Amino acid sequence: MHRTLISAFIAGTCLLSAPAWAQSLKIALSSEPTAIDPHYHDLTPNNALIAHIFDGLTKQDENQKVLPNLATSWENDGKTRWTFKLRQGVTFSNGQPFTADDVIFSFCRTLKNETAIAGSFADITGNFTAVEAPDSHTIVITTKAPDPLLPNFLSGLAILSSSIVPHDKLAFDAAKNCGVTGTWPVVGDFNDGKLAIGTGPYKFKSYTKGTSVELERNDKYWGPAEPWANVTFVPVPNAGPRLAGLLAGDYDVIENPAARDVSRIRDDKRFGYVIMPSTRVIYFQLDVEREPSPFVKAENGKNPLKDPRVRKAMSLAIDRDAIIKRIMDSAAEPAYQFLPNGMFGALANPPKLAYDPAAAKKLLAEAGYPNGFQLTLSTTNDRYINDSQITQAVAQYLTQVGIRSEVDAMARAIYFPRRSKKEFSVALGGWGSTSGEASSFLRQWPATPDEAKTIGGSNYGGYNDPEFDKLIRTAIVTLDDAKRAEILQQAGTKVLEGGAFIPLHFESTIWAYKANLKYAGRADQFTMAMQVKSAK
Repeated sequence: MHRTLISAFIAGTCLLSAPAWAQSLKIALSSEPTAIDPHYHDLTPNNALIAHIFDGLTKQDENQKVLPNLATSWENDGKTRWTFKLRQGVTFSNGQPFTADDVIFSFCRTLKNETAIAGSFADITGNFTAVEAPDSHTIVITTKAPDPLLPNFLSGLAILSSSIVPHDKLAFDAAKNCGVTGTWPVVGDFNDGKLAIGTGPYKFKSYTKGTSVELERNDKYWGPAEPWANVTFVPVPNAGPRLAGLLAGDYDVIENPAARDVSRIRDDKRFGYVIMPSTRVIYFQLDVEREPSPFVKAENGKNPLKDPRVRKAMSLAIDRDAIIKRIMDSAAEPAYQFLPNGMFGALANPPKLAYDPAAAKKLLAEAGYPNGFQLTLSTTNDRYINDSQITQAVAQYLTQVGIRSEVDAMARAIYFPRRSKKEFSVALGGWGSTSGEASSFLRQWPATPDEAKTIGGSNYGGYNDPEFDKLIRTAIVTLDDAKRAEILQQAGTKVLEGGAFIPLHFESTIWAYKANLKYAGRADQFTMAMQVKSAK
């Protein structure tokens, strides 16, 4: 019922709405979150789950438009100073009021987080020179350089309650421990629920790795109350069991049924579905730095991946259209760059990355590898849609041109920490643009890392191009949109020419659900219980 009716007929509607408010929602996930800690790993399944329990200063809608959240408004002085006005009357799930101190503490924690994977979220706060609170509901952020996308980035940075650790007066000063006198929390403190305290629409109930995450409605939530009293997320990595569970009535919503099964869902009146194109590019990152590289074996003892001709040959060996048709069941688009056409900073008409095995063999011979070499492709088997199958297909294509390739597939809980330690020679990756523009990928992956880790945080392959670095460093501090888009296009072209990152395709995401429900889908691939609505 509408809240206007609730206010008009309080007693009657409380009785009538009781059954609706008692509903539970059960969602089968294709990829399990790796932690409840909101600063542990900047990973889509984690971020989607975290958004139920915690809020950021801003948020993004299903089309990645930035909206107010814990901040009601913000403005930039045209240079490096941002002022955010904070929402008043907000409390955390433990009853503590939300103030500017919680923002300062949360920003500090990203810089003092010893269990974070690949410095997650420190790439945002590492660009801050000062975070000040003129009053309890105003935050002023000064950045080292202009940061036109700061409101976008802050949508994914969860705000914690400063009450979870002992502290004196809080200040954004990592060298002085920010005023924290106790121990900084680590990932386990959140996974057991002890510190999983947020301002979001749901509260943490339980987390059993490999089994489920259970949430319950947060009655202290500042926004409209959610219709689901309880939400359970169940990890089901295999598409077959996910669909079987939906058909049997075990799940209300499932992520990513196999595209080949969409017709089966469409023809069954008990269910509905939605297909949403995403910004997530699937690609391979090559080790172009080390000599030798750990999982490459060539007759001359060198690392062939350092040669641009070899990298181009690898791209030419891959039939992207066949992978999309046979493995992705056509629920994907070929990627000839790192952001879909039409997005901010993407190339308008990128040249097609051709499939030409004969040209690949010729380039290998020119590079001094007429007999090819041996290579291991490393991949997850439970993170991206058909990730291990895609990697197997690419291995076969490479083998056909003389690059004898094996596949090492592993669970992402093992894969991501190993990749962050640079243990692989060729690693599968997937990246969805959190900002909706080309700089999201370009500043994170191919950029040469800086000391503050504000760029290049995921440059595990050692790619280094001074001309590209100059372009991306200029782009990310350019406030003029037209100029920034032009520079990003130049930077994207340089990375494509370098060949150290081989794009394959852009995922499309499918959700299926019971017919009495509806879900609009999201470009960021988040599955959000808050957006699962009644179809009536």
